[in-house]
Amino acid sequence: MTKRKQRSDAQQNRERILVVAKEAFAKSGANASLDDIAKQSGVGPGTLYRHFPSREDLLKAVYQAAAEKLATAAMEFAETLPPIDAVRAWMMLFVDYIADKQIIAPALNALVDDPHKLYEASYGQIWEAVRSLVKRAVKSGDIREDLDAIDLLRALVGVASVGASSDWQQSARKLVDILILGSRPVT
Repeated sequence: MTKRKQRSDAQQNRERILVVAKEAFAKSGANASLDDIAKQSGVGPGTLYRHFPSREDLLKAVYQAAAEKLATAAMEFAETLPPIDAVRAWMMLFVDYIADKQIIAPALNALVDDPHKLYEASYGQIWEAVRSLVKRAVKSGDIREDLDAIDLLRALVGVASVGASSDWQQSARKLVDILILGSRPVT
């Protein structure tokens, strides 16, 4: 049996719920009111539960949506931007992804049975996104040949670990530019 494609209004409801839920989980943690999330999303509780039968399902979907956004963005950036600009734009988006992950991680860790499985599942999407962008940039000569995409991803995760301060995202964005500069071919 094939899965029916969601109607556009149902898809819009789902996306609104995810945006509101991310904010609610960030503010109230794992115990955020699902009824409030539904109300703020402009849908009834039945609609929320049709999309997300449990609180855990909703939390997982919030996290997975952020990872999927990275994967989709990599393809879009590769089609619309020069190779080095695509890598930089994706890395900046990755900083936002880390911010989202830090916001909902406490709720995920409190509610999801094994959040590491969820993190590992998204890792494949993220790894493939950065790998394809770096490969394209190496091929164009924008990034040096000896740079491994996993090293760039590890450096980026390290950049995100400066998250203890309130202005960490601004610092991380500056460090992305330093990483890009350090990734350029040595002349």
